[in-house]
Amino acid sequence: MKYLFKLSIILLLFISSCTPKTATEKEAKATIKDTYVKDNYNKKEVNIPMRDGNKLHTTIYSPKDTSKVYPILLQRTPYSCRPYGDDKFRTKIGPNLNLMKEGNIVVYQDVRGRWMSEGVYDNMRAYIPNKTAKQTDETSDTYDTIDWLVKNITNNNGKVGTWGISYPGHYATISTIDAHPALKAASPQACIGDFFFDDFHHNGAFLLSYFNAIPLFGTYKDQPTDSAWYSFPEMKTQDQYQFFLDKGPLKNLNEYFQYDKLDVATAENKDRIDDFFWKEMVEHPNYDSIWQSKGIIQHLNKVPSTVATMIVAGEFDAEDLYGPLETYKNIEKHQPNNYNTLVFGPWDHGGWARNKVQNKVGNYYFGDSISLKFQKEIETKFFNHFLKGDGSKNSGLPEAYVFDTGKKEWKSYDVWPPENTKKEVFFLSENQKLIIVPPVHKKYIKPINFVSDIKHPVPYSEDIKTIFTPRKYMTDDQRFAARRPDVLVFQTEELTEDFTLSGDILAKLNVATTGSAADWIVKVIDVHPADLKNDNKEMQSHLKLSNYHMMVRSEVMRGRFRNSFAKPEPFTPNKKTAVNIKLQDVFHTFKKGHKLQIQVQSTWFPLIDLNPQTYVHNIYKATEKDFKTQTHTVFSDSSIEFSVLK
Repeated sequence: MKYLFKLSIILLLFISSCTPKTATEKEAKATIKDTYVKDNYNKKEVNIPMRDGNKLHTTIYSPKDTSKVYPILLQRTPYSCRPYGDDKFRTKIGPNLNLMKEGNIVVYQDVRGRWMSEGVYDNMRAYIPNKTAKQTDETSDTYDTIDWLVKNITNNNGKVGTWGISYPGHYATISTIDAHPALKAASPQACIGDFFFDDFHHNGAFLLSYFNAIPLFGTYKDQPTDSAWYSFPEMKTQDQYQFFLDKGPLKNLNEYFQYDKLDVATAENKDRIDDFFWKEMVEHPNYDSIWQSKGIIQHLNKVPSTVATMIVAGEFDAEDLYGPLETYKNIEKHQPNNYNTLVFGPWDHGGWARNKVQNKVGNYYFGDSISLKFQKEIETKFFNHFLKGDGSKNSGLPEAYVFDTGKKEWKSYDVWPPENTKKEVFFLSENQKLIIVPPVHKKYIKPINFVSDIKHPVPYSEDIKTIFTPRKYMTDDQRFAARRPDVLVFQTEELTEDFTLSGDILAKLNVATTGSAADWIVKVIDVHPADLKNDNKEMQSHLKLSNYHMMVRSEVMRGRFRNSFAKPEPFTPNKKTAVNIKLQDVFHTFKKGHKLQIQVQSTWFPLIDLNPQTYVHNIYKATEKDFKTQTHTVFSDSSIEFSVLK
C-alpha cells in the first residue's frame, strides 16, 4: 500500500494537465485561498448524451455572478475530473489563476470509457473521417459535448475554448478537427500527436522508463467508476537500472501486465486479463496500420479558419515534444491562413502551468517568473481575445514566442523556425573534434570503434532511483557519459562568438556494426566554462556549474527503422550504412567561451529498452540468447546539420 500511495503521488505529477500546480502548499495559499472556487463558483455534474447513446460525465463550474455572460473553457481528460460530487470543489480551475479569477465557465469531462463516463476507452482512439450517423470518435464526442454545453448552460456567450496538457492536450487538438461552430480558440499544450513518436516510443524505440505507466492506459473497464480500477507494477527496489538489467528481455515483463497470448481459456489462465495497451505494443512493434490510424498529425488539414490555435511546448519536455512541434508545423503547412501560434519555453512537461517563481528543469536554472509571465501575458490574452474580444487575427501576440535557453531570454518571431537561419554542417573527426571541414578523399575517412556491451549499457542518468516518468535528464550534466569508453565525444574549441541554434537538427551518421541490429543515440551538449559559479541553490550537491555538460537535445533511432518505420530491416554485419536521426527543434545560444559537443552512443538505459544487437522479428519477444555484445563503428564522414540563426 505504501508503494501504491507513492506511485499515486507521482501520478499526480504525471497528469499535470488536470490543474495548474504550485510548488508548495505555502505558495498556493499565498496566491489564492483554497476556498476561492467554492466561494465564487457554482458546481454542477451532468451526464451528456453522445449520438450513440453513451453518456459522458461532465463537471461544470459557473461563476456565481450572473450579471454577465461568459465563454466556456473546456478540458476533456482521461485523468478524471475529480473531485466527484456537487458539494466537492477543486481548489483551482481553468488554464491559470488569472482566467479563474476574472470569471469563465470552466468545464471538465471524463472522456469515453474513463472514470465516470460510459463506454469503453481506446488509447489514442482513431479518427473516423466520414462517420455514419451513429459512429463516434473523439471529434464527434467533442462536437456533441460543445453542442450540449452552449444550448444548456445559462449565461454563456456562445463561444468555447479548449485546452489541456499532455493527453488532454491531444483532446484539445482533436476539438479543432471537424470543429463545432462555437469553438473559437484551442490551446493544445504538450499534445500527443502520434504514439509511435511521443511518450512510449521514440523513433521505434520503447521508452522502458515509462514501464510503470502502462496500466494507467491499458487496464480494461466498461462501467463508470469514481475509484482507480488499475494498479501499478511494484518494482521492490529503488535502483531502476539494476531492476531492468536483472529482468532481461522485454518478454520477462509480461507478468506485470497479465499478458498471456493463449487462444484457448484454461483453468490456469481463465481469470487473466491482458493489459490491452501492453498487448498492443507487443503485437505491433512496427509503425503499422494500428499506430498510423491513431495518429492525429495527418488530419490537421481539417482545422477550420474559424478556430484560433496556440500550441505550447516545453523545450525540455521528455514526454511530448514531437506532438506540439508537429501540430504547429502541420497546421501552418495545411492551413497557412489560420491564426496559429507557438509558445516554446524552458519547461519540462507541463512546467508552464505551475505557479512557482523559480523556473528550472532538473539542475538547470533559467530564471524567475517565466511561467507566471506566460500565463498572464500570453495564455490569458489569447483566450480573452478570441472568447471575449473581437477575435480578429490582430491579437497583439507574437506568431512564435520562444525562449533562448542559452541566453535565457524570450524572443518573438513572425514565423518558426525564423527566416534568417542558415544550415551549417559539422563533421565528426577521428580525433574527437567537431569540425566544419569534410573529409576530401576516402582515405581520410576513418572508422571510430566502440564496444557496446549489453551487460553494461550506458545509463541515461547517474541518479539511482525509480521514477514514474523521467524528466530532469533532459538538462542533466553529461560528464558521467562523456567519460565512458562506449560513448563517442566530438567537441569544438572554445567558441569565440555566440552561436545560436534555432530549429531542428539532423544527424547524418555513417555507421557499421559486427551484429545485425543496433540503436543510435545522438546528444547535443553545451559545455560550460570552468570558471562558472553555481546559480541554482537546489542543484544536486555533487554537481557544479563549472564545466557543466548541459544536454540541449537528444534522440534515439532504432536502427531497424532507418529506412522505414513500417518495414524494419537488419544491418549487414560490417557494412557501412547511413542512419539519419532528426532531433527536435531547439532555440539555444552556445555563448562565447562555451563549447559545442556531440555524444554518440548505442545504449541509453533504462530510458529505452536494450536492443538485442542481433536482428529479431519482434524485440518484445526476443529471448536471452538473442542479446549479443557487438562492436559498433561511426565513420568520420558522419555529420550534424544545424539550423543557425544569423
